[in-house]
Amino acid sequence: MNNFEKILIEIARMSVIEKLENKKIINKEELYKQFPHLKEKRATFVTLTKTNGELRGCIGTLNPHQSLLDDIIQNAKSAAFSDYRFTPLTKEEYDDIKFEISILSPVKEIDYKDIKDLQEKIVPFKDGIVLKYNGYKATFLPQVWEKLPDFYDFFSHLCKKAGLSDNCLSLHPKIYKYNVTKIKEE
Repeated sequence: MNNFEKILIEIARMSVIEKLENKKIINKEELYKQFPHLKEKRATFVTLTKTNGELRGCIGTLNPHQSLLDDIIQNAKSAAFSDYRFTPLTKEEYDDIKFEISILSPVKEIDYKDIKDLQEKIVPFKDGIVLKYNGYKATFLPQVWEKLPDFYDFFSHLCKKAGLSDNCLSLHPKIYKYNVTKIKEE
């Protein structure tokens, strides 16, 4: 992990500590001076896992709308305290949490004729996927392929995450893909 990646993980950690301890720690102006790349508009996801590998929270943005610094701060706090699948993180749990940051490439729509055509246009373990249909929407980061390596299982779970039936690909939803730069705390 290079110095910039270490700073990104530190920012995510400090964001959560700020909320847990209800005090300001992050000096944005100083960080912007030291690391001008933090000003770039980028979309990120912050994933929290327990040291045993169990998911503890994951929240992010698909489209860049604020600085990399602000996106990481917002998503780290949201992953820790606002992921509807989990209770808010406690001080007691904090030391048992590992942080992972995914910096997204631009999201691109996939033009496909049928499921077989779609399968040929997706690269498992590399592509993150966004599925949209009639106001329903969900995404899986490329890392999800590690747990769901089969194309049909992956999309079945993604359909369910979106609130649709597990065979929603038959409805020909809009599918988008993106890649990530993954920074994982060891």
